[in-house]
Order: sequence, then C-alpha cells, then structure tokens
Amino acid sequence: MGLLVLVRHGQSDWNKKNLFTGWVDIPLTDKGIEEAMKAGKSLASVPFDIVYTSTQIRAIETAMLLLAENTSQKTPEIVHKKGKMKEWTTIYSEKTQHEMLPVFIDWHLNERYYGELQGKNKQEMVEEFGEEQVHQWRRSFATPPPNGESLKDTSERTIPYFKNEIIPQLEHDKNILISAHGNSLRSIIMEIENIAQEDIPNLELPTGKPICYTYKSHEFSKDKIA
Repeated sequence: MGLLVLVRHGQSDWNKKNLFTGWVDIPLTDKGIEEAMKAGKSLASVPFDIVYTSTQIRAIETAMLLLAENTSQKTPEIVHKKGKMKEWTTIYSEKTQHEMLPVFIDWHLNERYYGELQGKNKQEMVEEFGEEQVHQWRRSFATPPPNGESLKDTSERTIPYFKNEIIPQLEHDKNILISAHGNSLRSIIMEIENIAQEDIPNLELPTGKPICYTYKSHEFSKDKIA
C-alpha cells in the first residue's frame, strides 16, 4: 500500500496581489511559509520515500519547508539527472545515502501557462472581459487563456508524467509527496477521482492544504491523514 500526498504551494507574492502567475517564478509570502510549515506539522509522522515538485520556486520552497517539520530525520536531496551536477553531487557514503530523501524537480508538474494573462490583475481582467470569460479561462477544462494552456493542455503533460514516473513508485508501496500548483494538481486529481470535464470548474484547491490518497490494488481512495 502506497500513500500519495498532494499539496498546492503556499501563498505566493502574486497570489497575494491577485495576479495571474503561470510560469513566472514567484516566491512565497510570509503567509505562504506559514502554510507550508503548518502542512508539514500535519504530515510530520509520514515517512516519505520520494518527493516530486515542479521547477518553480514556490513549489520547491513549500516542499522543503514542509519536510523541515518531518520526524523521519531524512535529509531532502534534489536529484540531478545529467551533466556536471549529476556527477559532482554523488554521495560516496552508503550510510549517508540511506539517510537521504530524493526530491525530483520536473517541468511537467509546473503550473499551467497563462499566456498573455501572466502578470495581469485578475479583477481587472474581469472588468475588461467579464466574469464568465475569466472564469472559463481559469476553471474550464478546454478553454485556454490568450496564447496559454487550457487545463486539457496541462493534463497532456502532467498525466503521462504521473502515470510513467509516480504511479510505478506507488505500486512499490512508496509514500509520495507532490508539491505543485492549482492547475497541475487539478489535472492529476481529475485523473485520480475520474472527475468529468463539466464538473472540473467546481474543483478549487486552497494553498498549503494537503490532499491524501491511499493507493492499493491499482486504486486510489481518499485518506484523512491530514
């Protein structure tokens, strides 16, 4: 039996300012730091085996702050897969290697690309384009923002990565943490819970709140651990 924990990053500076963020790399606010640490306290006793995050600093910060509250005594280590970083980050102590918690950073888990909305204020876009149009850009399955990704587009990178990289680890009874974003996680939850396209606009993920699933016999079930 494996455990999957999904957590949307804590509040970022642009969440606070009500700006569309997308792929712009924005750090956490003080509140976001507190949210990540609170999530870590709720998961302190979970012995994680592998961590996955997007390439974006707000997700990486959230993962590291969350793990700082963990009681396992493992040290999170960002795993580099190629080049000089792979070669020069080799750990030569077998004992120390067993004490590490691998953290894999991958762009497939990034927030969806908000295109020409990035950096713009959400309320100002409502005033310019109307509430229904902005709601479609933000929450619908197939409607992309101008020159950006729809949730459908996002799912076409997140779901294959989830199936190819993460589910095999769950099948080996690993405990997995994914620290990512509202839309990349919405696409994964849509897959896990078999949510219909017409129902996905109703799925809203708060910042810094873990969502837990038990994985057993190739099926997911919601877990109340957090």
